[in-house]
Amino acid sequence: MYLTRHQTITGPRWALDGHFLPDGLDLSALLAVPRQACLSLLQALPEGPSATGALLAPVDAAQEVWGSGVTYLRSRAARMAESTTADVYSKVYDAERPEIFFKQLGWRVVGMGQPVRIRKDTTWNVPEPELTLVINAFQEIVGYTVGNDMSSRDIEGENPLYLPQAKTYTGSCALGPGVTLAPAEEMRSLTVQLEINRAGGQIFAGDTAITQMKRTLPDLAAYLCRELSFPHGVFLMTGTGIVPGDDFTLQSGDVVRITIGGHTLENTVE
Repeated sequence: MYLTRHQTITGPRWALDGHFLPDGLDLSALLAVPRQACLSLLQALPEGPSATGALLAPVDAAQEVWGSGVTYLRSRAARMAESTTADVYSKVYDAERPEIFFKQLGWRVVGMGQPVRIRKDTTWNVPEPELTLVINAFQEIVGYTVGNDMSSRDIEGENPLYLPQAKTYTGSCALGPGVTLAPAEEMRSLTVQLEINRAGGQIFAGDTAITQMKRTLPDLAAYLCRELSFPHGVFLMTGTGIVPGDDFTLQSGDVVRITIGGHTLENTVE
């Protein structure tokens, strides 16, 4: 099952497999009940009218997006190379406790076709393509979406305490195009693909597999929810295993395409 969120003349509205859900039934309501109850409800609904309207980010305003760092070996190597305190990344990669950080409020997230941004006060910026978990109020993983965790590598590299400024700013988080409902064990077979185009030509392409992630998806979700409650559900980016070379930085006008599970999130850089 695949959930999308659309702009209509009466406001945002959610759809299931291309058909509108009943008015008032949104992701926050679906994530407020146990996973099996959510699936049973959706399966029992009569088919609604065909969904129309521009795609919006598949997240409600009441939800938050969090991030996980240094979950792939490639990410550890990149963070160590850019940082003046490289040992902290090696330590967190090997530690039992993962790096978890706040990324964005739901109402600030951009969706398919909307612009992502690079900060004006930076010189080294990259997209981070990430499998993004959708977790309900009962700490259950109910699905995933495609995520772009825009990052300013020079800010984080200067000092790890600058991480919030490197990660959280207007236009720094994109999700979409929709939410695939699936158990965590099915996500292990997914691949993540990244393509960056500039002036009509490809300037970077890479891919990785979720199996390359050191930590398990349930483990990341459990640490996020260990001392935090999310009555409307929460999104968790799971880290990146694709990092362009140290000589690469995004420019205004670049087009970033991230594909996971057959669904592609595309955004232009401003």
